[in-house]
Amino acid sequence: MHAYLIFMRLHRNLCFAVIDGLLLIFNEGEYADKVVQQLLKRDKRWGSRDRAFVAETTYDIVRWKRLYAEIANVKEPFSRDDAWRLFAVWATLKGIKLPDWKYFENTPTRKIKGKFDELLKERKFKESIPDWMDNIGVKELGEKKWTKEIAALNKQADVILRVNTLKTNKKDLQLKLQSENIETEFLPNHPSALKLVERANVFKTEAFKNGWFEVQDASSQLVAAFLDVKPGMKVVDTCAGAGGKTLHLASLMENKGQIVAMDIYESKLKKLKVRARRNGAHNIDLKVIDSTKPIKKLYNKADRVLIDAPCSGLGVLRRNPDAKWKLEPEFIDNIKDTQQSVLQQYSRMVKPDGMLVYATCSVLPSENQEQVEHFLASESGKDFIFVKDKKILAHESGFDGFYMALLKRNK
Repeated sequence: MHAYLIFMRLHRNLCFAVIDGLLLIFNEGEYADKVVQQLLKRDKRWGSRDRAFVAETTYDIVRWKRLYAEIANVKEPFSRDDAWRLFAVWATLKGIKLPDWKYFENTPTRKIKGKFDELLKERKFKESIPDWMDNIGVKELGEKKWTKEIAALNKQADVILRVNTLKTNKKDLQLKLQSENIETEFLPNHPSALKLVERANVFKTEAFKNGWFEVQDASSQLVAAFLDVKPGMKVVDTCAGAGGKTLHLASLMENKGQIVAMDIYESKLKKLKVRARRNGAHNIDLKVIDSTKPIKKLYNKADRVLIDAPCSGLGVLRRNPDAKWKLEPEFIDNIKDTQQSVLQQYSRMVKPDGMLVYATCSVLPSENQEQVEHFLASESGKDFIFVKDKKILAHESGFDGFYMALLKRNK
């Protein structure tokens, strides 16, 4: 928690922004990151502290929605008054003195603290998650591991940068950021990573505009390295999205060889195009998967294939706390079918002696090692052998939960 909160006076216009944001996220189903971006454009006069208050308070109340709603005794869909009650619970638990505004009349401060202590005894309230998510976590990871993991997934994520080695190196980037008043530190076992000592808007820096780095979690940075690419290879990133891992592959390949970045969404590939230009990555070809044709054209052609598969995203809840309320158990069942069919189809692009990485940002074995086992036992998987895998849990690493498996095609 930020020290400045304790001595803080609440400002009406900032609180109004948070309330508006919460109603959009909870009642209209809008994405928290998009809502926060809009809120921050609201008032040009807001300084960095004001903006931090709006962003972090909104995220905080989203993260602890179930706990706070239980304490405030409000149910969805939330009225505007309900949203103020959630806000009052947040402020009370943070030790912030409530001003005498009409929204806070009759706030039972002592009762809030008592109810909070009582609810901490039950994990689904303490960690503020839906029942079904708690059940699936216990079922797949076991009580002890899940308890630690979900606690870690509720902590605010650090800001981690990946240095773009096509343009600079870690030491120079660190010095450049220092000159812009941003302190960073190296991370052991993450050769390209810098961690911000304090949160800051890195997108405003000259270093970012010059393409010296991308923001990418430490766990996510391990995926491209796991694929063991070499300059000159033909590499396919099958679910490239906006291209965080594609750009990492380009720098590992020193711009030599070819990366085919594919996705079903053209809008994401357009973002990748802009990012690639800024990064000075010239060996990336973009392909929209609008039919099976682009995939079939690449059968048996790739030295390396990355399948960063669509998944529940349970490993990245620290970053997307609203996913706790948007995810449905049916989605997880359906996404497993998608994962398997993507593995079956896209694995055919790997040429003999080539390699494949299957990765997700989930912590559930059913989306991870079980998918790989299922694939290897299938007709399409019989040519592949399992080389190694890596299971990253947030409570052990301090970073996002991730999974990656390296498979080699025999003949």
